[in-house]
Amino acid sequence: MQICVSRAKSERLVLKLREARAGVTATRQPKARRRGGAADIRALVHAGQVHRDVYTSAEVYRLEMQHLFRNAWVFVGHESQTAQPGDYYTTQIGDQPVIQVRHSDGEIHVLHNRCPHKGTKIAIDREGNTGKFFRCPYHAWSFKTDGCLLAIPLAKGYDNTALNESENAKGMKAVGAVRNYRGFIFARVAEEGISFEAYFGDSLSSIDNMVDRAPAGRLEVAGPPLRYMHKCNWKMLVENQTDTCHPMVAHESSAGTAVKIWEEMGNPEPRPAAMQIIAPFMSPYEFFEDMGIRTWPNGHGHTGVNMSIHSDYDAIPGYFEALTEAYGAARAKEILDENRHNTVYFPNIMVKGPIQQLRNFIPLGPDKTLVESYIYRLVGAPDELLARTAMYNRMINAPTSIVGHDDLEMYERAQEGMMSDGLEWVDIQRLRTGPEDFSAEAIENGTTERQMRNQFDAWLTFMTADMQ
Repeated sequence: MQICVSRAKSERLVLKLREARAGVTATRQPKARRRGGAADIRALVHAGQVHRDVYTSAEVYRLEMQHLFRNAWVFVGHESQTAQPGDYYTTQIGDQPVIQVRHSDGEIHVLHNRCPHKGTKIAIDREGNTGKFFRCPYHAWSFKTDGCLLAIPLAKGYDNTALNESENAKGMKAVGAVRNYRGFIFARVAEEGISFEAYFGDSLSSIDNMVDRAPAGRLEVAGPPLRYMHKCNWKMLVENQTDTCHPMVAHESSAGTAVKIWEEMGNPEPRPAAMQIIAPFMSPYEFFEDMGIRTWPNGHGHTGVNMSIHSDYDAIPGYFEALTEAYGAARAKEILDENRHNTVYFPNIMVKGPIQQLRNFIPLGPDKTLVESYIYRLVGAPDELLARTAMYNRMINAPTSIVGHDDLEMYERAQEGMMSDGLEWVDIQRLRTGPEDFSAEAIENGTTERQMRNQFDAWLTFMTADMQ
């Protein structure tokens, strides 16, 4: 008797045999669960616990893009990236491609990056100058830099049609709301929702401190960001920004080795900038406890209430004098005495005021995140400040960094571990002793996981804001 096996089936059998011989087992995916309503979403977050589906489920990720990133205020870019009329910068809000562009009147607009005709992406370059208008590469519809429709080839073909009464005839659609706060551009995709002021509240003091460090009172982006991909959920990176119980453990092989070698050399003084940057990562638990953490409503918070890993950097010659000339000695000292560590602006950025850095955690899938690390020039400050900031970015956050790969390894191990059926819940209960009120500012022990719980309180709020 002749047995017929299809080519596809035969190839699958061969592959299974090869995997068996090599001891390879396909990655097991957690059982999919259909979610969609507010009750389903709220069931994923308990007091001090988060269900693994929040990190692994494609359905939950889809809902985040549809609801969370639509309802929250999300960082888009900096005004210096679009300094001149016609300058544009492309990025995304959640999974929505958008264009930040400066119009002829100087105003910055954030437009959906799609043509109202066939939906074609208008701008594909990361940045550039489009002149006085955008032109669709498909059918040559053109638009002013505020998005308004400028011209359509063979426009008479649309006479007596419904186009003129439709939204498509207005041009490229703008996002629901845009705010330029001291040079930082934020946007809300939803037409209606929480105001910028109510969303950020007093948390904007971290941006204020970073900008106030510039004698001229403004920042400029210093070149393109360092970018690299992480095979993990975007929320893991955001949580880690205020996780102070991991540095002395996860970074022992990198920062710990540097400190050990320096000690073997006899701790020579003065310490170079590289050692000033990396050594504090090996500070003991007590240092991070005393550092303190402040949380604000809507998921924002920062480590470094009392001091931070940036507190003992050497003074840059001429910098205090420049600040004093701009603000007076008392105000200059007040600005520099504020050494916040990491400030999380929910949902997905972190800023470091003392070294003028912003990290943007861009979700690309339930297990894929692009990290962008920007640095900024303090206009009017000595160039040595920017040199130190660039060194920090290369050492800590670059694809070829010393410290960043420790974190990357932990993120990816966590993502892989959550595929296990061993336990379904992730624990974030550290220093939680009872019910918590996230509607008011709070300052606590620097090793608490309150900020993570605060982020998930906001996650629930903005995920379910427009759900049934």
